[in-house]
Amino acid sequence: MQKFILSILLLLNFQLSVAAENNERALLAENYIQNFKDDAIKEMMMYTIPASITLAQGMLESSFGTSDLAKLANNHFGIKCHKEWEGPVFIKDDDQKDECFRKYETVLDSYTDHSLFLKSRPRYSSLFELNHTDYKGWAKGLKNAGYATDPRYEKQLLELIESYKLYKYDIIDRSQTISKNNTIKQTEKKQNTVPSKKSSEKETISPREIFQDGVVKYIIIKQNDTFEKIAKDTDKDLWQLYKYNDLSSNDKLVSGQKLYLQPKRNKAKEVFHIVGKGETMKSISQSEGIKLKALYKKNNMISGQEPKVGEILYLRKTKPTDSF
Repeated sequence: MQKFILSILLLLNFQLSVAAENNERALLAENYIQNFKDDAIKEMMMYTIPASITLAQGMLESSFGTSDLAKLANNHFGIKCHKEWEGPVFIKDDDQKDECFRKYETVLDSYTDHSLFLKSRPRYSSLFELNHTDYKGWAKGLKNAGYATDPRYEKQLLELIESYKLYKYDIIDRSQTISKNNTIKQTEKKQNTVPSKKSSEKETISPREIFQDGVVKYIIIKQNDTFEKIAKDTDKDLWQLYKYNDLSSNDKLVSGQKLYLQPKRNKAKEVFHIVGKGETMKSISQSEGIKLKALYKKNNMISGQEPKVGEILYLRKTKPTDSF
């Protein structure tokens, strides 16, 4: 009888232990999803990688953000250094002793590098022919392409996606998504704004809104603006406006574009820029707040060369000369 009671107690203790472990796992998962779902959605909008797949991979590879690699190196996808990596590194034992892993400044940098990693490697190219809602096809394709050595990798991803309903993040209203441009717009802070005067009052100087992108101040060019008018309104010399914006007196001002009142930076806030229709190196330099010369250098391009639509331009570090 005592043995029977002991067996029952051991079974109950085991069940309570499993339940506690499952509860802890669920809390970790929900916390991870809330913290990083917007990053996963943003990457999906940029690269068509399902947000559910990105989240599931991040959850699995980082143990819901609790692994040493995630906590100490912000690496949520287990991406190793490879020969082209020029950034900081994190050394840890994995398949072999003292393996080199990429270390990131932020978790978002890890998410972005994960997208570039998949997009740039030929063995994953067939995945981008799938619909971004086909998470099952992506899970199978990642396993077949050898993203992980575990034969259960596909099953593990699907269990996470379906247990936590991650697939709902694959179906979104594009107008409500935080896009790259909207993110930049929201972080721009107005400074020294001159309030509009009533039409009955006589204006001695045109109102000019001054914005700030990080540490660099700029204005938005208005219709019928001239370099001379802007120089007067902002108390700048003409040479400063030309130099800060990689322009000359022969260049035309375009209404709605940025014009910097301070030197642009050698690095932009964003990690990369996907070239859109009609964009040039000069217009990208202005929209991203990076010096034109630095933009050419980071992308191994010669002055005067223009990018192709859909091409990825690097804005913070030098673009690798060979593919991932």
